[in-house]
Amino acid sequence: MSRQQTTTTTTTTRRSVTAFDTSVRPVVATDDSWVTTGRAARELGLRRMEFDLGVRLGRIRTEPGRTPGERRVARAEIERLRADPGFPESLRRSVHAVGTAEGAALLDVAKTRFTRLARLGLLVPVAFHLNRYRAVVWLYLADELRLFGDDAKNTPLLTGRTPEGLRGLLDSGIDLRPRNWRSRHLGFLLREDEDPWARAGAVASFLEPLHVAQVVRDPYDRSHLNGFRRRPPGGASPDSPGAGIAADLMTACDPDEIAWLRADLARLVDEARAHRPAPRPPVSRRPVLSPAPSRPAPPSRPDIPGAPAAGDRAGRRALLARWRHRTVRTASRPCAGGTR
Repeated sequence: MSRQQTTTTTTTTRRSVTAFDTSVRPVVATDDSWVTTGRAARELGLRRMEFDLGVRLGRIRTEPGRTPGERRVARAEIERLRADPGFPESLRRSVHAVGTAEGAALLDVAKTRFTRLARLGLLVPVAFHLNRYRAVVWLYLADELRLFGDDAKNTPLLTGRTPEGLRGLLDSGIDLRPRNWRSRHLGFLLREDEDPWARAGAVASFLEPLHVAQVVRDPYDRSHLNGFRRRPPGGASPDSPGAGIAADLMTACDPDEIAWLRADLARLVDEARAHRPAPRPPVSRRPVLSPAPSRPAPPSRPDIPGAPAAGDRAGRRALLARWRHRTVRTASRPCAGGTR
């Protein structure tokens, strides 16, 4: 058997034991069948940002790791990508993201026109980062920009005068880049997880806590949901200024966008409750002791004038003192008919 035939047979055998092959029953893969995301990026010749973008775009398939939040890549998935005739250039091209200057060069327009098209929502960013001045730098897929430029319907937008209606929107200060990025990023997050609570947490990540509390009234459901909220991309320290800017970009601000997210959150939380209720503290099973019945008060002595009411300890003591005093006086009195 030739060397090429041997390699093909080995690859087929490995693919038959992964969850990606739907023709066989999934089995638990051994440790050497999986690699970390960092190692997978190196073996595929991608930078970390390019690898993460490939995962979000569905170009690279990953699976949950052993610890929460960890992802891993099957060895068969790496071999599938390497088997592409255009590898590695085709994979790099599909995840290549550019900024405003390079994007304008691809469309052969000025940077100001490119920015206007992006603000109008005609060009949708796929990611962002902050430069050293903490300014937001939007990134766009180069393949999508090429498709936009090749479409004959967009030629007037690239060469002619901006239509009056679009100019009015620009004059009003419209900027749909954050909103379009949020919509796209939410789609990425929903594709990553199949767990209902994780999907609900992804939607909650784009709403302020007040809106989440208004939708999810139950405190235990809300506490469980908050454990699945996603942090803004970038990996900055939570207390840093950059993290604050990223959090603002990730939070919905338009009323219609907020209404849409709230409705989606309510639906996903209902599905999550039906799938697996949120954990709650255990209910105590100790028996509740009923209070002892009160004893009826003894009736007062009618034959004793001025008898105190029952239960009055001070009154009883006074009554006893009067009885003792009467007994002593009787005993000290001389008997009738006694000796002289």
